[in-house]
Amino acid sequence: MGRLIKFLFILVILGLIALAGYAYLGDISTPTSDIIQPVIPNET
Repeated sequence: MGRLIKFLFILVILGLIALAGYAYLGDISTPTSDIIQPVIPNET
């Protein structure tokens, strides 16, 4: 039973390290594009 708990603990630690590595190194930037929209002023 102790070996199972130790295995699960190591698995959780490795998962957290992998998540942190993905957060820092993963390409999660959004693609950029130009938006051109005419502005019509209100003439009151």
